[in-house]
Amino acid sequence: MRVLNYMNTMDERRNKILCAIIQSHIDLNIPIGSFFITQKFPVGLSPATIRNTMAKLEELGYITQPHTSAGRVPTEKGYKFYVNTLLEEQKSTINPELSHELSDNVILTDKDNNKIVKEATETLSLYSHYLAIAIPPKTEYMTLKHIKFLKYESKKVLAVLVSEEGTVNNKIIEMDKIYTQKQLDKASRYLNSKFHGLTIKKVIDKITDQLYRDKIVCDQLIANLIALCKEIIMEEPDKLAFNGFSGASNLPDFATMRQIKEILKAIEDKQFMLKLLHHVSSTQGTQVFVGMENVIPSLKELSMVISTYKDKKLLSGAIGIIGPTRMNYKKLIPLVDHTATVLTRILSAI
Repeated sequence: MRVLNYMNTMDERRNKILCAIIQSHIDLNIPIGSFFITQKFPVGLSPATIRNTMAKLEELGYITQPHTSAGRVPTEKGYKFYVNTLLEEQKSTINPELSHELSDNVILTDKDNNKIVKEATETLSLYSHYLAIAIPPKTEYMTLKHIKFLKYESKKVLAVLVSEEGTVNNKIIEMDKIYTQKQLDKASRYLNSKFHGLTIKKVIDKITDQLYRDKIVCDQLIANLIALCKEIIMEEPDKLAFNGFSGASNLPDFATMRQIKEILKAIEDKQFMLKLLHHVSSTQGTQVFVGMENVIPSLKELSMVISTYKDKKLLSGAIGIIGPTRMNYKKLIPLVDHTATVLTRILSAI
């Protein structure tokens, strides 16, 4: 998330008191008063001074009073300031058990990058107790290793596309007539000779050019498969993986049923996927979206902590969590950041 310049309105005293209010509200989920701050935090100020500071913070829009005589709770603006402070400091430590579990879990998987990312996402959900999300690297920059066609049944064929990065994509396709495995193998060899070692973007360009120049190909099977390969490849950039939803089921303040339905709806919305990918891929490192109305308007009461990871080809994806605005950012920002770091290390080594 871009660090915003709030410091022109925030001196050290206001900063300390605001952070104390927000962390206390996150921990206790109650309005926080001046007396509580004097008892729990070594700010060295009287309750009257804290009350005056709180009044100014409220005037500036960082906190609000839910009702008369109650303490204060943070606003979205307050949370954003607090998150910016944490992102600048990044001093929190990580439970070493997370590193071991991440490494142990992914070692048990094969070298399919998709399975490794899925395992890391499930582990992140387990430790955060929130919905975990993984965004794979942009497919167009992956390098094609080989294409294979396997006879499935009658006119159906299983098409398997494998990238040099370890990503495997497969789809059952319907042909116009029945072909033998020998014919399919011949087509596979031809396409591999044409496209092996090219990025997916270049494969798409070359397929388009090939179909344009060879309107009538002597081998109709190859012509059909070239066209089908383009369809399969073009589907890939829209794919995102959401995992670990069960990790949030025991937290009553995580989301309402309406929000859960909106999240599930968003999972199936390709335009949302692309919008989210654009938000995340524009900046490297850890980002926090406090209130997700810019991504999904109906989810303004939820937040997302997400961090980018890279594989050995330096292709960038992202992994993170979605949870309530009142999540423990102090714990979860380094948790997500560390998960992305471990994932980068594992993917870079295979």
